Order: sequence, then structure tokens, then C-alpha cells
Amino acid sequence: MVASSTAVQRGTVLPVDAARWAMWTFAIVNVAIVDGLFLSAGSGKNGVLTVAKFFGLHAALLMLFQLLLVARLPWLDRRIGMDRLTVWHRWVGFSLLWTVLTHATLVVLGYAKLDNASTGKTFAALSGVPASLLGMLAAAVIVMIAVISIRSLRRRLRYEVWHGLHLLLYVALGLAFVHQLWETTTFTSSPFATVYWWILWLFAFGALMTGRVAMPLWRNAYHRFRVAAVVPESDNVVSVYVTGRHLDKLSARAGQFCIWRFPGHHHWWLANPFSLSAAPGGQGLRLTAKAVGSTSAGLRNIPVGSRAFLEGPYGAFTSLHRSRPGALLIAGGVGITPVRAMLEEQAIGDVVVLYRVRSEADAVLLNEVRHLVALQGGRLHLLTGKTRESGTPPFGPSNLRQLVPDITERDVYVCGPPAMTTAVLSGLRNLQVPARQVHSERFGLT
Repeated sequence: MVASSTAVQRGTVLPVDAARWAMWTFAIVNVAIVDGLFLSAGSGKNGVLTVAKFFGLHAALLMLFQLLLVARLPWLDRRIGMDRLTVWHRWVGFSLLWTVLTHATLVVLGYAKLDNASTGKTFAALSGVPASLLGMLAAAVIVMIAVISIRSLRRRLRYEVWHGLHLLLYVALGLAFVHQLWETTTFTSSPFATVYWWILWLFAFGALMTGRVAMPLWRNAYHRFRVAAVVPESDNVVSVYVTGRHLDKLSARAGQFCIWRFPGHHHWWLANPFSLSAAPGGQGLRLTAKAVGSTSAGLRNIPVGSRAFLEGPYGAFTSLHRSRPGALLIAGGVGITPVRAMLEEQAIGDVVVLYRVRSEADAVLLNEVRHLVALQGGRLHLLTGKTRESGTPPFGPSNLRQLVPDITERDVYVCGPPAMTTAVLSGLRNLQVPARQVHSERFGLT
């Protein structure tokens, strides 16, 4: 067993709620400041250009929010989770798209009205102005990224291709930043406006560089992760044991995941999110993965002693969010890995595990799970077979209630394939399990 804080949050604000309130407060305060600066700076050359300026200012603010959502700041990630932050990033991104397009359209219409010229001639004239041209280029990149992020198109692209194109967003942000420095008058209308503008941009860029570049580089240089062992668990599942220096100082919790790279074995740009399948205790880390792609299938061929480069640990799928004494852990397939790690924590409390697999032979780490559940004095239900053959949905409300009669009094953790997770969450809603007691996280990079 690994010692870890599993204190139940009773009568207090849950960490996820505190983080959400902090984010909403940050957003509302900054929107209010930007609106105040807009009003105090005066109107534009005509009404249309005044409205265009309004949308331009809010586009700048949305860009800053985008940076913060993908900065992978530990305080936010461990309370909200990368999956939810990524969803927010997606919706803020589409909001940014329409805000930028509205701003650009109104600028052209405003100057066309001001000069009594056609929109075509006005567009051509503005493209000859360096500051306006930078804004156009930034808008074009944002539109391109939005198009490839449409789900139907995104599914047709390899992740590495999509990710490489998505990184052009940082180019768009740089172009937009210079565009705003040259064009805007709102943020130079007063000393306060100028200081506020620079602090906000430095904070956003600083958070991004810290979370995405500085921290991963420092962590890997400090810990020097290396592969200690590679152990096949079955024909298509393998565990990789990783060791390093000062692992007792690595801030990691059971249930979290890392983004793993193995330089020298795979291309440096190939990375996969794998959960820790054992509770981090300062001696080493373990990931357990099923072969579903070229990278995960090649894990069993990694030479012992080779370097490992990891980002993280990330994720809010931890006991930090416990609000009840009892816990129900639901896993499907290789989704058992973070659940198995959580079982290794000391004093996890009254625990029930539902493990869904096609057959007992497909149950990854089953013996370890049985042993850990027994040590906790808990119950393990192995749910096997095909749903169509049984006729009863394994995670339907009636079956969940039968397996766990006091389910509404427990914290429920869910990890598994998307379809299974959706079915479980639907069953929990029908049983009226309070949302604050339900914890799930969809691991992925997109």
C-alpha cells in the first residue's frame, strides 16, 4: 500500500468547484475591465468601426483564455482535468473564430463606408497596410485550424498531422499580438490600460511556456527517467516499469496519467497518454497499455535502460475529489489501470469494483486487482460476456442498483471505452447519483 491523502471533502467546496469559480471570476473580471477600457477610450471613426473595435478587443481576450486553457497548469489540471479543459478550449476556439470573422468583416465594411468605396477595393487597400495584413494572416490561420478541428474532418487526419497544423495557432497568436500593438488605441489610451494589457499577455504567455515547455524539460532533466523493465501481461497488453532519480519528489497521485515518449525507439513527435497502473510511491512508475496503434504496440520492444521522456502527471481522476466514505470504481478493459492504482492507496475506504470485460481472459491485471480489493476488504464484480447475448445492459440502472444497493451514497469513478463510459454515466443519472459524486475522465490528446 502507498500512503496518500484520501480525505473525504465533507461540507466544503470541492476542488473542482473552487477551480471553476476561480476561472469564471477571472473571466468575468477581465471582460469587465476590457469593456471599461473600450468605453473610456471613445468611439471609432464611425459606428461600424466602433463595433469592430469592440469585437477585436474581445477576440484578443479570447486568445488569452485559449493560452491559459492549454497551458496545463497543475492547479487547474488536477482539479478540472485535461479532458474538460480541452473541451472548453474547443468551444472557446470556435467562439474566437466567429469573433475574429465578425471583427474583420466590420472593419472592411466600416472603412468602405468611411471612404465611400466598394468592399473589394477596401479589402485590397487594407491588405497593403502591414498592421492590417498581419491581422488578415492571423484570421486566415484561425479559420484553417477551425476547419480541420471539425470532427468529421479531424477523424480523417492522423493525430500527428492534425497536431502539427494545430500548432500554427501559436503563429496566429503572434501575428495577432503584433497586429494589436500596431493597430489598437484602446490599450494605449491610459497608463492603466497599457500596464493591464502587458501584464495580461505576459501572464498568458508565461503560463503557456511554463506549463508546456519549462516544467517538462526541468522535470525530465531532474528525474532522468529510464526504462527498468518491460513485462508482457498478455498477448496484446504490456507493462513498462520506469525508474529515475528523486522520484519521491515527483508530484503524482494514483489515477493520473502521463504523456509518454521513448526517444530512440519511436519518433520524438509520437506521444501517447498512458495511466499510471501502480500508485506512485517514490520507487518507480508503471504504465500498462493495450496494443491499439503502432506506438502502443511497439512498447514491448523498448530496450531496458532506454530513456523515457514524460509530460505530467496530469488528470483529476484522483481521490482528491472524494466527498463520500464509500467508493464505487467502474472500469472497462484497459481502463482498469488507474483504478488498480487507486486501490493501492492506503485507507481508500469501503470500496466496490465493477470490472467489465468480454471474458475473464481479457481482464488485464485481474490477479492484482483481486489481491488489492481483498486487502481493502472490498468487493469485486467481474462483468463478462456480450451485452447482446445477456439481454440486460450491465450498466443499466436496475443492474447497477442490484450490484451496489447504496450506490447513491458513494463516490463513483468511471474509466473505460467511450461507449461504456457514456452508458455508465446515463445509468448514474437515472439513479439520481449526485453529480458531485461522479468522477470520469476521458484520456486523450485531442
